[in-house]
Amino acid sequence: MPHPRFRLITFDLDDTVWPCEPVIRAAEEAVLDWLRARAPRLTDRHNRLSLREHRGRLMAERPELAHDLGLIRRLSIATLLTELEYPAELADRLAAEALAVFMEQRNRIAPFADAEPVLRRLGADYLLVSITNGNADPELTPLSGVFHHHVTAARAGAAKPDPTVFSLALALAGCAPGECLHLGDEPYLDVEGARRLGIEAIWVNRSGRSWPTDLDPPILTITDLHQLADWLDGRPLVSTPAEASGAPDGV
Repeated sequence: MPHPRFRLITFDLDDTVWPCEPVIRAAEEAVLDWLRARAPRLTDRHNRLSLREHRGRLMAERPELAHDLGLIRRLSIATLLTELEYPAELADRLAAEALAVFMEQRNRIAPFADAEPVLRRLGADYLLVSITNGNADPELTPLSGVFHHHVTAARAGAAKPDPTVFSLALALAGCAPGECLHLGDEPYLDVEGARRLGIEAIWVNRSGRSWPTDLDPPILTITDLHQLADWLDGRPLVSTPAEASGAPDGV
């Protein structure tokens, strides 16, 4: 039976629904391999980490674009190619094609084992909306059809913890903040970001991290989504190995 309070559940994606870093690393390596055959002057000078550093500097220099990670990736590559004296038209084309290579790999995610069964079950009773600062598209992953709507920072024009992102999810679902529950792995971006708008939030702590001392605790800390389903159904939470090794208990 659905929880009497919530109609909408919003989910962060990276490190909440699927592991992020392995996918990003593989996608960035694929881009480097692709560029190696087309822009060797770039790959002779840069590796995956130095390209990350350049994107970070670009985001700091262009904060108005920092919420759109795909655009930042494309601009970073185009800028570096131009600096290495590749023609501007070629630099722009290669940067756009490199982003396409990245995005193809970016969506090759492997959900956490608990994610798909719980999400598909919850989708029968709740509106589900994904909210991400990243640029993966759930419809191009094994979770196709799970979410009723998908919100990215690029689409919203702002990144979490900005309330604009959460407000767009509420508008798409036609729900008020008090009818929404948000889940995410980031204390500041997800939990505190949602609470600023009056949305209750649950911390998904899969790796046994400590909660920041400067934030009020979340209403619940879980280590997998099965615990979310149990909590929504009013059942006692079952301890997991992560909790036994020192993760905060669900409260």
